Amino acid sequence: MFKIFKKVQFSSEENKMNSIANTKIARDLYYSSNNENVKFLLEKRFSWMNSFINDSDMGIEVGSGAGFTKDFIKNKNFKLTDLGNDEHLDIKNIDAQNTCFEDETYDYVIASNMIHHIPYPMKFFKEMNRILKKNGKLIIFESHCSIIFQIATTIMKHEGFDFTLNVWDEKIPKSDEKNAWHGNIAVPHLIFDDKEGYNTYLGNLFKIEHDKLTECFIFLNSGGVTSKTKCIPMNKFFLNILDFIDRILVKLFPNIFCMGRRIVLRKIN
Repeated sequence: MFKIFKKVQFSSEENKMNSIANTKIARDLYYSSNNENVKFLLEKRFSWMNSFINDSDMGIEVGSGAGFTKDFIKNKNFKLTDLGNDEHLDIKNIDAQNTCFEDETYDYVIASNMIHHIPYPMKFFKEMNRILKKNGKLIIFESHCSIIFQIATTIMKHEGFDFTLNVWDEKIPKSDEKNAWHGNIAVPHLIFDDKEGYNTYLGNLFKIEHDKLTECFIFLNSGGVTSKTKCIPMNKFFLNILDFIDRILVKLFPNIFCMGRRIVLRKIN
């Protein structure tokens, strides 16, 4: 991974996004507006997950945020959980690093754009392994810290990244423990592109069953999912063209353009 800077961090006061981490505003805008951009983006982010979920499966999403996932997951036994207590959540006040759920409860767990917010990723993976049934799946959508993403987050001063951290360490936090919305978008790269480290620390817990890079401009022109910014409104015809361009750019130049990553981990033990 090419790094413009090894470490870029911002205070919350510097952030140039709007309605930062406000799930109520995000939901109000999503369900009341005709912004096809963000709806197209989220359909691409979540619909693929259905291929790894059976009708009878029991599953949850951890770190659900605004909870849009539920609009795209077809499984009727799917529940939303988060650290907060928003009304749209099915199960409230759940810390993904220590859920307090019983062992081997779920067939699948969805984690969308939340691992890079977790202070201690190793605690998270161990906890997901504990609550998943045998052969259960951890279905992930995460950031891919490409050059474009590094530039975008630097311009918007949103979240930031730190490639210098030891992501496998369980003592030093990788994001702000006092701010659940603080993020380090380098974390997924540090976990999933370090094959030796992954095999050493997570290889006995999960097997990587699916790993695909995706999206660039459909994300940049979405207007933001929870935190908001400006975008150019498009109809589905032009969004499909933009998605086609994304797929070509991501395939040819992933470390320049790619901003998203689809991953499925299957529980081993």
